[in-house]
Amino acid sequence: MYKTYKGKYIPKNPEKYIGDITDIVYRSSWERRLMKFLDYNQNVISWSSEEAIIRYISPIDNKMHRYFIDAYAKIKTKNGVKTYLIEVKPKHQTIPPKTPKRITKQYKEALKTYSVNLAKWDAAKKVCEEKDWQFMILTEDHLL
Repeated sequence: MYKTYKGKYIPKNPEKYIGDITDIVYRSSWERRLMKFLDYNQNVISWSSEEAIIRYISPIDNKMHRYFIDAYAKIKTKNGVKTYLIEVKPKHQTIPPKTPKRITKQYKEALKTYSVNLAKWDAAKKVCEEKDWQFMILTEDHLL
């Protein structure tokens, strides 16, 4: 499993941050690592954390909810400026849980988490398609 911790991030390049620079919260070492990359990388024009909000319908209660995307970033690339919505997740939450021989509470929770994540990501992808942005999910494979 992964170690989770949270704290406040203080940007070294506050002019690049969109939002309240006194209230940038990371909820894992991976989110902190992404923030440092966005803050320090010279190709990143601007970025924010949990400032972009997307509405989605949860498959659990069939109600509208708000999804706070981990990061929004405008980045200079070889092909011009691109805008990204970025989600940071443990890899095991990005794949369907394996069906056990006996259905446990833990399995049900994992399935619930995965189905809610899919609904969020589908909504984020739709927003990105409409705006010609890119949606990406980063896991420990990308951030370690």
